[in-house]
Formats: sequence, C-alpha cells, structure tokens
Amino acid sequence: MTIPSAHRQHDGRVRFEWGLVGAEAIVAGADLAVVVDVLSFTTAVTVAVERGIEVFPYRWRDASAATYAEARDATLAVGRSVGERTGAVSLSPPSIARAEGVRRLVLPSPNGSTIAVSLADTGATVVAACLRNAGAVAAWLAPQVAGGATVAVVAGGERWPDDSLRPALEDLWGAGAVIRGLVRAGIAELSPEARAAAGAYDAVAASLVDELPSTASGRELVEAGFTADVAMAGQVDVTAVVPVLRDGGFGPA
Repeated sequence: MTIPSAHRQHDGRVRFEWGLVGAEAIVAGADLAVVVDVLSFTTAVTVAVERGIEVFPYRWRDASAATYAEARDATLAVGRSVGERTGAVSLSPPSIARAEGVRRLVLPSPNGSTIAVSLADTGATVVAACLRNAGAVAAWLAPQVAGGATVAVVAGGERWPDDSLRPALEDLWGAGAVIRGLVRAGIAELSPEARAAAGAYDAVAASLVDELPSTASGRELVEAGFTADVAMAGQVDVTAVVPVLRDGGFGPA
C-alpha cells in the first residue's frame, strides 16, 4: 500500500494515528512506537510484565500460535470466555493477575497484539502503553524525545462486524494520556493529531473511571460479565512498568 507523504505527520516529533494502517503511516522514520489497546491487550501486557511474565504478541486467529508458544516454552492464552469458564489465562487482565506458574505468555489479539507484531521489524522500539502506565511510559520516552527521537503513538481501536476499524474512545484516551505526559515534560513538537488526542484525554481525565464502562467497548465487556476487566483497565498511573518489545517478547524497560 502506498501512503501519501502528507499522511505521515513528518513535521511532528510526537505523532498519533489509528490501527494497523495508521501505524504503518506514522512509524516510518520514527525511533519509538507506542501501541495503545486499553481494552485489553496493552493493559494485559502491563499486568503481566508487572508480575514478571514475558509476553509474546501474536497475530489473531493464526493456527500456528500453539506451535509458536510450544517453541518458546510459553503458555498460549485462550479466548476470554474459555478462560472465564476454565480458569485458564486469557486476554482478560484479571486472569493474568491471578495466574500461577506462568513465565512466558503468547497473547494474540485482533488489534494491539497484531499491530505490535507488525511493528517488530520496523526498526522502532515498540512500547506497550495503557492507562495504568501512561505516566511511566511518558517519563521513559521524554528524555529520548528531548534528545531528538521521534515517537509514533498508535491507538489500536476495535473492529466492526465487517472487520473495518472502529475507533475506540478508550484507546484515544490512553494515547492522549501518554502524549499529555510528554507535554508536561516539556515536549512541544506535536502533530495536530497528537495535540487532539491529548485534548481528548484532558476532557475526560477527571471522570475517566466513570466514563470507561459507558464507552461502546466498556459496555460490551460489562454486558459479557467482564466488569473487572474494565475496572482494572481504568486505573490510571498505578504502575511504573514500561513494557518494551525485545526479541519477540515484551519485558520491562
């Protein structure tokens, strides 16, 4: 796919876009790439890395995932509903928080995980961010950006039934929280898209805990019985963990 130069936000040292194609557009030439998928991939990654678990992102619905996990002596996450029924580890962050004996985890997802895999070979350092660690990620990025690095912040979004991208508010807010942290650290060279994301976070920051369950994605999880997933994802700046992708797996920076 050919992406016009005008869509790559080259004038911004901090850039923002949506989804897999958006990531391809703005990560070209960037030194750092931040993937945000609040409900739930990057929240799950952050919870796992907090617990000392290395997380390997993988493409969604890829039949080779089991073989990939076996080759890495890793546990393969099951579907959320299966995990709830069996107690196995899944994309649900609470399932990871209570897991015992898991050292490595292969964690497929249709958005954040698939994007992280696609960015692994771009040359950019890939970071997982969510509301739980947005401040820590910004603090880790800030000196690098101040020193001349460029960062691309990618909101994973969700999927409509026809598999097209559905922009998701929670990912806009998570990305905006990271960008707002960079601004507070003195970083000023934002693309207009990045400034808009920061503004979206500012508008909801004081009421985010109440707003998150009412978003389309939050409501979907609540109605499916995963209220605890939404509550865990809505905790802001509760950890200093910064998951960085190295050799295929996310571990602490």
